[in-house]
Amino acid sequence: MNSNNNSQSAGKSPDVVMYTTRFCPYCMAARNLLSDKDVNYTEIAVDSNPELRAEMTRLSGQRTVPQIWIAGQHVGGYTDLAAIESSGELDRLLA
Repeated sequence: MNSNNNSQSAGKSPDVVMYTTRFCPYCMAARNLLSDKDVNYTEIAVDSNPELRAEMTRLSGQRTVPQIWIAGQHVGGYTDLAAIESSGELDRLLA
């Protein structure tokens, strides 16, 4: 489990948790989007870890990465995160 500590407002935004693999382009895009917004997130790498991948699948109902939660709410994968950002809802969820 890795934690990205790039936020200057740590503790003010809700917890963001992301199940990922290291080289997945959608995972990289999600990392970039969150980092560009200075969002702290916890990354759970499921590479070569079938137990963590099974946990992700059980929690999300999805088998693909990334799977992202904001304040305990499953928002989906990168495409879902990008759509939430485009609609302006991401800032509200992160407030």
